[in-house]
Amino acid sequence: MQFWPLQLPFFSSNSSRPAFHLRILTFNIRYATGSPFTNEKPWAERFPRVLNQIQHETRFLDGTSIPADSSPQHSAASIICLQEVLHNQLVDLLNSLNELPSSNDKLADGPIWAHVGVGRDDGHQKGEYSPILYPVAVFNLLHTETIWLSPTPEKPSLGWDAGSIRLLTIAVLEHKVSGRRILASTTHLDNEGSKSRENSVTIILESLKRVGRDWSTEDELPVVLAGDFNSFPTQEAYLGMAASDYMYDLRDSVPASRRYGEEITFTGFQKEKWSDEQGRIDFIWLGPGDAVCKHNHGVKEEVEGNCQWIVDGYTVLSNVFDDGVYLSDHRCVVGDVRLL
Repeated sequence: MQFWPLQLPFFSSNSSRPAFHLRILTFNIRYATGSPFTNEKPWAERFPRVLNQIQHETRFLDGTSIPADSSPQHSAASIICLQEVLHNQLVDLLNSLNELPSSNDKLADGPIWAHVGVGRDDGHQKGEYSPILYPVAVFNLLHTETIWLSPTPEKPSLGWDAGSIRLLTIAVLEHKVSGRRILASTTHLDNEGSKSRENSVTIILESLKRVGRDWSTEDELPVVLAGDFNSFPTQEAYLGMAASDYMYDLRDSVPASRRYGEEITFTGFQKEKWSDEQGRIDFIWLGPGDAVCKHNHGVKEEVEGNCQWIVDGYTVLSNVFDDGVYLSDHRCVVGDVRLL
């Protein structure tokens, strides 16, 4: 786990508001299959390891240690974006993150973490979720919606050449201490259909811009998009998002010498057999437009313009350790930012 260096409250040249810290996680945890691949362990065995990694990366960032009179720079928080989560897996994670008994069979709504998101197949509990988890002591939920990535985005539906139903989960969150609003979103693009991935990017961008306009106050709403794009940086989904000039890859704001951990985010369960599919396909994007500050990562912070995000760190965590048990066929990606 990385910790932010000790810093004085930061103020941009165009704002009197102190920044607050935010850690963003995106993790495709691999659905609980009944037909596992070679080297893939069942969910019951993977779950404690997935949970431990999430808890390690969000420790002190769940709102449980915020003083009552906290100022924004002391109320650091985290949001967790997950993919390939079946209903029973989400129940398991929320029970444990909220310190509730495992016998609870309903989706917990606090007291520490809550979620937004639905099963993609029916808009309720069927099929994979792409949920966003947020700490209830830190954020108020102002708005949430689900958009299906298809010609009929208002209902569960298959898009173009996709092999599976795909969706976008959106949450507008309000930071309780500072009053700042964030548009958080997550998605899992199709692994089979190139046309689906390309068109999905268009729908995602249109949706983020619309919600950003509807829920902005004085400034443009800061936007986070995280998820599994099933697209290398040389392929259509990544290139379409990067060419939009609306969202920017968080990783690009961190010099290579300051990035921590692994490089590729999809490993599969058999390193040699899946080598052609391995690569960086899980991303954290920040927006809108020129919202990402350009700074030198030095001791003296000098940020100009109307930017809203300062990027402090980028990490790709390991998904297998000495015991040989893969947490997932993906690795968790972590971004550390400050919101001005």
